[in-house]
Amino acid sequence: MSNFLIPSPQLYLAPMQGLVDDVMRTILTQLGGFDACVTEFVRITHTVHSRATWLKYMPELANNGLTPAGTPVTMQLLGSDEENMAVNALNAVACGVDRIDLNFGCPAPTVNRHEGGAVLLRNPHKIESIVRTLRQRLPEKVMLSAKMRLGYDNKNLALACAQAIEAGGAQLLTVHARTKVEGYRPPAHWSWLAKIRQNVHLPMVANGDVFSLHDYRLIRDISGCDDVMLGRGAVMIPDLARQIANDNAGKSVMPLSWDDLLPWIAHFFQLCRYKSDNPKFAVARLKQWLGMMKSVYPPALILFERIRTLQQHDAIAIVLRDGANHSEIQS
Repeated sequence: MSNFLIPSPQLYLAPMQGLVDDVMRTILTQLGGFDACVTEFVRITHTVHSRATWLKYMPELANNGLTPAGTPVTMQLLGSDEENMAVNALNAVACGVDRIDLNFGCPAPTVNRHEGGAVLLRNPHKIESIVRTLRQRLPEKVMLSAKMRLGYDNKNLALACAQAIEAGGAQLLTVHARTKVEGYRPPAHWSWLAKIRQNVHLPMVANGDVFSLHDYRLIRDISGCDDVMLGRGAVMIPDLARQIANDNAGKSVMPLSWDDLLPWIAHFFQLCRYKSDNPKFAVARLKQWLGMMKSVYPPALILFERIRTLQQHDAIAIVLRDGANHSEIQS
């Protein structure tokens, strides 16, 4: 079942909880290369969320579901009560959502204890019921996708879970090539993606451990998937998607230098300041991002140390503005 013809190859930005919010989506999609992105998950329990909640997780609703760069955004839902998930999904659609993704991969213990995320991979029948209920209740124009891992503590049900998602009526499947127990420890099992792809007929997106153009080429070659989702690699290397898109288009690949990235980092900090009245929010997000980039860009560690003890936004903004003028943090 699919009325959604999506050209390949597509690059997707992963829905990383506590990391890829609307601010990060704005920066990374403006840098370029992404064809679509997914929100942090909205947890569905016993309540029906209001428009305020949908806007909190997806401020892009005020821009027809697009980031400022024009990249489509998908709303991700997490839960196990299919009836209430369907009610919430319809509520989100009424607020302007036209793409919904179902989370069957979150490894967080709190989420799993409440029968959400990766724990559902123990029960393919439940997964099929959730997908089928939402597909039957949602308007045909709304695209329904799902993301899963290879399993909870083993891979025994990986094929069954993928087939359950297909049988339920999803139009797109993303697979993170690890189990819940494996977390984010290397390696990602790309060969398992090929096994799944050979046993389902819906479009499939490969995900896991893509940190370079070489990794991108390799995951596509091993998995057989044209489409790839970038997660931590896209945050650590902010122009990775642009590098990949340029390579796919036959253009020269010129990675951004640290000096090139500094204005984007400053813009990110400014957007975080606008987003929250909590004075600690922007500082924490900036440190989080620099902490992830430091393994790729050594100057990120020096910049982190410069702002580590600063609390005043204006003082941090000055450090960011003048960063390119300090030779010791140039790449």
